[in-house]
Amino acid sequence: MPSESAFDYFRSTLAYVKRHGRPIAFYSDKHSIFRVHAEGATGRSHGMSQFGRALAQLNIDIICANSPQAKGRVERVHKTLQDRLVKELRLHDIADMEDGNAFLPEFMRDYNDRFSRPPRNTYDAHRPLRGDEDLEHVFSWQEERTLSLSLTVHYKRKTYLVERTKENVLLARKRVVVHEWEDGRVELHCEGRQLPYSLFDKNQVVSQGAIVENKRLGTVLAVIQSAQNERDRARLKLHGLTRREKDRILEQRRAAGLEPKPASAPAKLPTASEDRLGTILAAVRRRLRTQEDRQGV
Repeated sequence: MPSESAFDYFRSTLAYVKRHGRPIAFYSDKHSIFRVHAEGATGRSHGMSQFGRALAQLNIDIICANSPQAKGRVERVHKTLQDRLVKELRLHDIADMEDGNAFLPEFMRDYNDRFSRPPRNTYDAHRPLRGDEDLEHVFSWQEERTLSLSLTVHYKRKTYLVERTKENVLLARKRVVVHEWEDGRVELHCEGRQLPYSLFDKNQVVSQGAIVENKRLGTVLAVIQSAQNERDRARLKLHGLTRREKDRILEQRRAAGLEPKPASAPAKLPTASEDRLGTILAAVRRRLRTQEDRQGV
């Protein structure tokens, strides 16, 4: 394989379990494919690598070599196989990956015939695969997302518009599992059901005619508006903007109903001294009116 990635290990492990069944455990080094190195990591995969998650779904443990002696035992076998394999490829005049992969089964049979030893215990600990184990989905890249109220799922800078049906509307705000394969295929699953969707790419230029013909126009516009709101909020946090520019953005958002209007200042209540002064002035006015009435009489 050209590199060590999760999908490469998915492909190799899938071929292994189909041929031999499920082992009790795999013995490996501490490569990041097999374990999460960050202490206390939780993240999207809850501290478990994608490969570890796939093995857990099949009830297979993984044992990482935790001492120089154990790690050396693994590496010595790798060194022996790599050294012998290179020489065998040269003897068979093989110089490309395709012919090398085709030669591997023959090399493995010859190597085992010459150097294998019968085990002390002939018991085969491999367990047969169950009929309800969907290996294709087990060995896929899986991440969880929340289905929004507008039935959209955001994954890798793309928005997936879930088909609006009575059953799917009830799934709003629930967790959705996104399955991705090496060839780029993506499936959405929630509560044991696969959710049909259409793809809305944020980076894609969509013509006006295409938008008008889209049956999910309301959802598409909601997604666009949500992205615009996020950009406005990000701009308001910039230190380079002046107060006038920020006020202009806030005024536009208030006009669109996206920001609450500033609360009006509450009416000023009179103080105790103002209350007493008002009482005195009222008494003076009444006394003056009384005197004017007497003089008029």
